Amino acid sequence: MHAAHWRQDFAASWVVFLVALPLCVGIAVASGVPAELGLITGIVGGLVTGLLPGSSLQVSGPAAGLTVLVFEATRDHGLSVLGAVVLATGLFQLLLGALGWGRWFRAISVSVVEGMLTGIGLVLIAGQLYSMAGAKAPDSGPDKIIGLPGMLADAVVSTSARASLLLGAATIAVLVLWQRLPARVRAVPGPLAAVAMATLVSLALGLPVAEVRVDGLLAAVQPPALADLGRLVEPGVIGTVLAFTLIASAESLFSAAAVDRMHHGPRTHYNRELMAQGAGNTVCGLLGALPMTAVIVRSSANVRAGARTKLSRVLHGVWLLLFAALLPSALTLIPLPALAAVLVHAGFKLIPARQVLGLWRERRGEVLILAVTAVSIVMVSMFEGVLIGLGLAVAKAAWEASQVRLEVTDKGAGPVQVRLLGNATFLRLPKLLESLEALPQDRPVELDLSGLHHLDHACRTALQAWAQRHSATGTDPVRIT
Repeated sequence: MHAAHWRQDFAASWVVFLVALPLCVGIAVASGVPAELGLITGIVGGLVTGLLPGSSLQVSGPAAGLTVLVFEATRDHGLSVLGAVVLATGLFQLLLGALGWGRWFRAISVSVVEGMLTGIGLVLIAGQLYSMAGAKAPDSGPDKIIGLPGMLADAVVSTSARASLLLGAATIAVLVLWQRLPARVRAVPGPLAAVAMATLVSLALGLPVAEVRVDGLLAAVQPPALADLGRLVEPGVIGTVLAFTLIASAESLFSAAAVDRMHHGPRTHYNRELMAQGAGNTVCGLLGALPMTAVIVRSSANVRAGARTKLSRVLHGVWLLLFAALLPSALTLIPLPALAAVLVHAGFKLIPARQVLGLWRERRGEVLILAVTAVSIVMVSMFEGVLIGLGLAVAKAAWEASQVRLEVTDKGAGPVQVRLLGNATFLRLPKLLESLEALPQDRPVELDLSGLHHLDHACRTALQAWAQRHSATGTDPVRIT
């Protein structure tokens, strides 16, 4: 940290704090946990992860991308197990960073990541539309989407639901239009402005809408008990830990790569950043709070506000702590439809429409992986959807890598010369055997394998079997080189 930059960092810390405050609360409420847990994760992201090396300017805290996963975890395993899951996630990230595996998260297919964000965005939008209308959302993704028309129809005839929905719609309108206002006005972060306006309108008109419930920061801290830690051996809980680790780590490191493109300062050290995220999640787990990731919205706000060192993100954690300790009652004035609207807007921003259009023009196979990943997340669950997407990406890569070409030279007399080039794997075996079996049965064959970069066991065995069959007709034995 350089003293010469403290003024820029101090000013940037307030911008990040004002962006983070409504998001921390909104993400917690959307995740089905007390609002204070989102603030605790934001505080830890500033005071713990913010102090550690890795990426100097990106900001960590609760992320909209983990909302669906946290909601599913608390629904399936209970809120008391959340701390144990986040603790295990943090320890796992520390181990992966220490082993130098941070760079491998950058190798995850971009189409899988974009599909993951799209799926999360769709489920987040569908779920928060119910909250905007003051209704309870169904548990599964398909039920959320199928039930939307009925929910909207019911909201129209209910005075309280209609008021709630209109307040949420107005909040989204402010968020969308805020970016078109003069730069001097946009110095106030859009989410804060939208929530503040919705709060003032709700208070002034006395709207019958639900508001945030706050019980106090210390009351929300619930360290995992031994019984909760013991549940980490359950298959379902293990799957949740792996999903948290994969998604939180990938989102953090992809965010780091994006933030590095926004400034000219020191580059991210990915293994150290993964360990910093692990340390933060370990502390969050011990406090029973939400999991954290590096968040691109807060990070980009930090860079654009002129931050130069990690001091800005540390100070934003200090401001969150002071607010939660001194002014918690202020949160009870915030209408829930406004927070739901902020997350609906965040859900739309998770859907990479421009990237999808670019991929469609260049590589339509990647769009298929993206779409399958997103649909699987909506229809099944987060963890299974990501695994399906990763499996499809690996299969596509294997198929594209296993290109093999057959060159046949037939001079009309003497042996037929056949040369194989590329990578011969079982994926191309049917076409390869079909071409070899089309060769003249009454002519000797010279099979040259020197042009192959890779020959797997299945292909080698099949080629030997074909050679025996070809020679069994009385033709000279196939000569393989």
